[in-house]
Amino acid sequence: MKLNYLLLDVFTTEPLKGNPLAVVLKADGLLDNQMQAIAAEFNLSETVFIHKAQSERHSAAVRIFTPLVELPFAGHPTVGAAVVLGLQNRSTAVRLEEKVGVITCVIERVDKETGLARFALPKLPEEVGKAPARQAIATTLGLEPEEIGCGPYEPALFSAGVPFYLIPVRDAGALKRIRLERRGWEEVYPVGHRSIYVFTQTPEERGNEFAARMFSPGMGLGEDPATGSAAAALIGLIARQTGNGQHEFRLRQGHEMGRPSLITLQLRKADDQLTHGGIGGHAVIVGEGVLNLGG
Repeated sequence: MKLNYLLLDVFTTEPLKGNPLAVVLKADGLLDNQMQAIAAEFNLSETVFIHKAQSERHSAAVRIFTPLVELPFAGHPTVGAAVVLGLQNRSTAVRLEEKVGVITCVIERVDKETGLARFALPKLPEEVGKAPARQAIATTLGLEPEEIGCGPYEPALFSAGVPFYLIPVRDAGALKRIRLERRGWEEVYPVGHRSIYVFTQTPEERGNEFAARMFSPGMGLGEDPATGSAAAALIGLIARQTGNGQHEFRLRQGHEMGRPSLITLQLRKADDQLTHGGIGGHAVIVGEGVLNLGG
């Protein structure tokens, strides 16, 4: 069995920046354990597998795997898969069947290797539990308790399909100084894959309003350069601090890793309720190859 694949960098227009992604094309013949093994072989934060859609109205079905687990939804595989299909089919919109639901992506072609994808969240973020105490959080991050919290933001646990502990820190300096302490991690962060999204406001920076870092030992990841599903969860917390109407924010991630990424967040509120959340970003194809699986 031979399968073609593409390598992309997502949430960037520059090759070798952003978050790497493998996109395996025409993957209908693969079993679940084969897809998981291929994702472990690539050893990227996520690998996405393109399947034939169940509905003729949809462009494709996609399955998303980290090196250890399958995810019902993730942002950078959604953006990457949408850009690949948009470029291949010369489409301005694609509809993807994911385990979390059907996602409609609007595509803008930049050049033959680069595109921009925007999509509405199939599941609006909601609070799904309680955050740990500041002292416990600070210990896991190698920070002081007074550095936990930023402006109006307090720690919280939100999910837009995948749960994340949202941890605000005082400023970009604190974000950069994080030194993880893994002992006791499971006790402090017991929910889901024990993933944390540490963020701060960046009023002193041009080009973005927020900065973030994501860590997820339970997904088989260390630090992730750009995490759309975590940014989607963060929309729920940001929405609490915004008024009614349409809002857009830019969030940088991956700078501390040398993989700068930029994620666009959109939200809309009416009658003090979140009615829309969206994620956007670029992706660029940087390589291609063939998987030779034998048989």
